Amino acid sequence: MRALALLVCLTTTPAVADEAALARAAKIVAGSCFLCHGTRGESASEQYPRLAAQNAAYIAKQLANFRSGARKSATMQPMVAELAPADMDALGLYFSRQKSEPHAPADARLAAQGMGIYRRGGAATEVAACIGCHGERGHGSEKLPRLAGQVGAYLAAQMRNFGARVRTNDNAVMHTIAAKMSAAEIRAVAEYLSGLE
Repeated sequence: MRALALLVCLTTTPAVADEAALARAAKIVAGSCFLCHGTRGESASEQYPRLAAQNAAYIAKQLANFRSGARKSATMQPMVAELAPADMDALGLYFSRQKSEPHAPADARLAAQGMGIYRRGGAATEVAACIGCHGERGHGSEKLPRLAGQVGAYLAAQMRNFGARVRTNDNAVMHTIAAKMSAAEIRAVAEYLSGLE
């Protein structure tokens, strides 16, 4: 009987912990995050990223980087100042569980050019193919961001920031790749990724 009780406890604890984390995150989101990112991570403006379906560990890392100052943002730093590591993990879990709605690209021709660069790289500028790190469908990994369905203008701004070394808190490989990309290549890749599910 004791063994059965222990087994039940072990098999339900992660689910209970997840529910508590999700409830904590929902409260934080309703208090401040929703203003820019929406209650479900769908973003209120093109200047803010969509967080819906983003990788949980990646979100938690970015929040920690904003808090430490490793990633600069006059908007985000005060927002995360009071967050504990458990809050950051909870927010990562919460947003990773939200559905990312598909957004058709505004310019299908530009998106097709972006698909070529994403899959094969930019031959003229020796840009490596994005697919090698971010995956077939742009879903990234635990350490790399999901790019699929992201706001195109936000993606383009981040690529420019990597290229100019304004953003330095993540993979240094991005500095080299983004620095080699032309403005047209950045726009095309961002347009393609914004339309992926």
